[in-house]
Amino acid sequence: MTLAPSLAPPPAAQSRTAPSSRAEARSLSSPSTLPLSTLVTGICSVTLRQHDVDSVVSVAGAARLGGIEWGTDVHIRDAESALHARAATLSAGLDILSLGSYYRAGTFGDFESVLNLASQLGAPRIRIWAGGSGSADADAEYWQAVAGDARRIADLSAERGMDIAFEYHGDTLTDSVESTLQLLHSVDRPNVGTYWQPAVGVSDQEALASLRQLVGHVSGIHCFSWMPRIERHALSDRKRLWQAVTDVLRENGRQADMMLEFVAGDLADNVLRDAGFLNHIALGE
Repeated sequence: MTLAPSLAPPPAAQSRTAPSSRAEARSLSSPSTLPLSTLVTGICSVTLRQHDVDSVVSVAGAARLGGIEWGTDVHIRDAESALHARAATLSAGLDILSLGSYYRAGTFGDFESVLNLASQLGAPRIRIWAGGSGSADADAEYWQAVAGDARRIADLSAERGMDIAFEYHGDTLTDSVESTLQLLHSVDRPNVGTYWQPAVGVSDQEALASLRQLVGHVSGIHCFSWMPRIERHALSDRKRLWQAVTDVLRENGRQADMMLEFVAGDLADNVLRDAGFLNHIALGE
């Protein structure tokens, strides 16, 4: 499979607990006047859905990203693929950021298989979906089912030392700030948080307002530039938004993974381009 040209050796993994000496040195040239927070840059494997596991790792390393969220849509389907991805990721000096599952809370389905995949992968966190209905269309019974199932799987995950994060997405109960906060309050588990991403069609100001209200619960950011609706652009085409996102995270002292999700044309070259911008604003490279 042909990848982007001039793939450089992968860098050492970015620290998930404290800024490394390399990161501290970068702070002198950070584009933000705020101190560096514990931000890790990465990529969701779904961004390179047409590439195999080893190719995803190669692109992530060449892009000087810190880690990978491995999705169960294509790449992580069974124990063999999970163990392969784990070994390849760690051998390249990258972190395993999370397992991007497609489990929908409220179904009360088999979550043990998801936990087993996460354990085999070595993932500290599992991404799930808050049901399959928008908050405006959900009745009280539906809310109770989603929250109840989320509590169940949160407790199962806690037994294995794992966190849970909701996808912040339309057509789920986490489709707005208010509904996300309501669900998190209802679930009320210390190992449950949320991801964040700019909602489709909103202005930079509206997107940032939503992040500021949710930031205390945010463990991961899905980074992309879609405008005016779902048309894909370079991440830097919304430079002001994404620089402000890193500022909000720093202001609140958040440890968060900033993960590229979807690039123009699904091209490895565009991963390298967008990763360069992301590393610049998040890490000062």
